[in-house]
Amino acid sequence: MRISVSSDMDEPVARLLLAELRGRGHDVVTHGALRAGDDPRWAVCSEAAAREVASGASDQAVVCCWTGTGASIAANKVPGVRAALCTDAYTADGARRWNDANVLALGLRLTSEPLLKEILDAWFAAEAGSDADDRENVAHIARLDVSRGDGRTG
Repeated sequence: MRISVSSDMDEPVARLLLAELRGRGHDVVTHGALRAGDDPRWAVCSEAAAREVASGASDQAVVCCWTGTGASIAANKVPGVRAALCTDAYTADGARRWNDANVLALGLRLTSEPLLKEILDAWFAAEAGSDADDRENVAHIARLDVSRGDGRTG
């Protein structure tokens, strides 16, 4: 799987994330502080990683900033992206299963090595569920991407 990864800081957990993804056999594309000469601002590098998912250039992305909040907000501004800020394995599983999330957002501040591995295990083990209500919710989110801002679509 091709995964875009962004981080606004070159922190040990971000480097561990790259090593973990590569060790799991993924092709990793880096952005922000993880790529020399790239713009490290969380809004910019998170958007870049998310756009690769939206365009189909990458299958998924992992976006990181100190809390993970800004990275998730920036990624979710890209139409077609469903970014989930995950602080534990249960949330990562649910994000994939119920929300069909295609971008994982992580906080650099609180994500330890064991927690990172648990989150990645859950994220990659789960798949989008087939529950009709969940699928309709995901479809509704897709319609929001094309909303005209007045509550109508089109």
